[in-house]
Amino acid sequence: MGSPTHYFSPEPATPSRPQTVRLDLPDASFALRTDAGVFSSSRVDPGTKVLLAEAPAPPPAGDLLDLGCGYGPIALTLASRAPGATVWAVDVNERARALTVANAATAGLANVRVAAPEAVPDDVRFAAIWSNPPVRVGKAALHDLLTTWLGRLTPDGVALLVVQKHLGADSLQRWLGERGWSAERRSSRQAYRVLEVRPGDAGEPT
Repeated sequence: MGSPTHYFSPEPATPSRPQTVRLDLPDASFALRTDAGVFSSSRVDPGTKVLLAEAPAPPPAGDLLDLGCGYGPIALTLASRAPGATVWAVDVNERARALTVANAATAGLANVRVAAPEAVPDDVRFAAIWSNPPVRVGKAALHDLLTTWLGRLTPDGVALLVVQKHLGADSLQRWLGERGWSAERRSSRQAYRVLEVRPGDAGEPT
């Protein structure tokens, strides 16, 4: 038997089961198309809602990143809150990327750029990264992912990561600190931590 498909599979083998979920925030509301084989297909993930509720206003311009965009709730919120910025919605899952393209079009958000990780130009640097990262890929893969993309923050950029407490939020915060990042807990709510990560004062993480 083959290995089961996951939301972090590039080409989900799970049969399509389209549906629509709502994301209602104080400043925006979206009807989002979802499908089987993508992250949290039946509802907007509670961690994502915590991140969007706790996050400060994003930078009004520059390049912003939704890392692991799924069907786009974070990317669309970023694009709505920062219409003068370019929001990169990045995911390995092609089904998720197609849904984000459709959802951004439905919402009339022309400043969302959906891309596979390897399609983001190497010279792009991000003023902000918002992410509900795929912790279930495993610790080593998650660390590699974060090392790659946090390394593309601008010198004054900031990343906001939402992670469940019981899935290793505190150990991830310690690891980030050990790697040279400034990693602080911005909030703790509903079993989730929102971590605020900045380039460390000592320079590039080691």
